[in-house]
Amino acid sequence: MFEISKNKILPNFRNLNSNQINYKNNKDIVTSVDIEVENYLKKTLPQFLKNSYFIGEEIYTHNPEILEYYNQNRYCWTVDPIDGTLNFVKGKETFAVMVALTFSNEIIQSWIYKPITQEFMYAKLNQGSFLNNKKITINNFNSISNSVGSISSKYWDKDIEGKIKLLKNNFKEINSYGSIGCEYFDIVLGKRDFVILSKLSPWDHLAGVLLVREAGGNDSHFDNLSYKFNQKSNNLIVSSSRNLNIEIINKIKELKS
Repeated sequence: MFEISKNKILPNFRNLNSNQINYKNNKDIVTSVDIEVENYLKKTLPQFLKNSYFIGEEIYTHNPEILEYYNQNRYCWTVDPIDGTLNFVKGKETFAVMVALTFSNEIIQSWIYKPITQEFMYAKLNQGSFLNNKKITINNFNSISNSVGSISSKYWDKDIEGKIKLLKNNFKEINSYGSIGCEYFDIVLGKRDFVILSKLSPWDHLAGVLLVREAGGNDSHFDNLSYKFNQKSNNLIVSSSRNLNIEIINKIKELKS
């Protein structure tokens, strides 16, 4: 992650030309740098674990069937080469490289790297979360009325969409970085309290969920069950504490759409 960031991401930051920018079928932006970083990680990461699979956001665009890898009893790397591509294109510093390692439907390790600040966070299952090799735990425990975070603005099921609009009024502040990886990063650091999500692409959430879990935070779907990346769901809450998760879930139940 450090090498490819130094050699490919940073030299192109605020230095992209129009030929390097394209759009996927779903209108999401993608750059040649996203693809080059993902190809580099696809080549290098499986070398650490023989016979391991690789899933990347850009590869998925052309081959959605690769998600079946999660149902195999094998190690699998999942990568978002540049989380916050639009920020990267606009010259904003809020973007990250995200990598997660899973086995048998369990997230066992994850990494998030912020190339601009060179901050590096990683987590190991049952061993904790670490910032630049120093163990870190969440110590910011706000109630819902004092919480700051983000809520997905689209992709909600129709039966919940009205409640989500009303839910926004119950927090201290709602804003988005445009990079979910950086938001997970700041939940662990105590700078933010929560994210409430609708679109659950694994490359967006595997790394961050484990980081928050291992730092003492919490995650659940609206049914109060923990995040399962190999099961279909259209909602997820990740927050600094179990109490905040429960408070958000109860508030959703109370609201009349």
